[in-house]
Amino acid sequence: MKIPYPRGVPKQVEPPDPPMVPFAVAGTVAWAVLGLVLLPLHGWLSRHGHTNWLWTCLAGFLLGFVGLAVMIRHDRHRRARRAAAADRASAPPVA
Repeated sequence: MKIPYPRGVPKQVEPPDPPMVPFAVAGTVAWAVLGLVLLPLHGWLSRHGHTNWLWTCLAGFLLGFVGLAVMIRHDRHRRARRAAAADRASAPPVA
């Protein structure tokens, strides 16, 4: 049995497309802060065999720059897509 919508067919909802650069910056900064917090504990980490935690923070920090470059490119393309869609919407219809 199909249940009808109370107000007809719902409109197509566009997925959210927020700017992604702030997320990449926040992630990179988080890895840097975590690494700096763990740095004074290097002796304890060495004695207990957890120096890989510091290397993980370093890898996350460095890979964050790769992610930042990708997100800058993504946001640039997103702005171009939105500008093209706005141009198409404002253009007069072709007869």
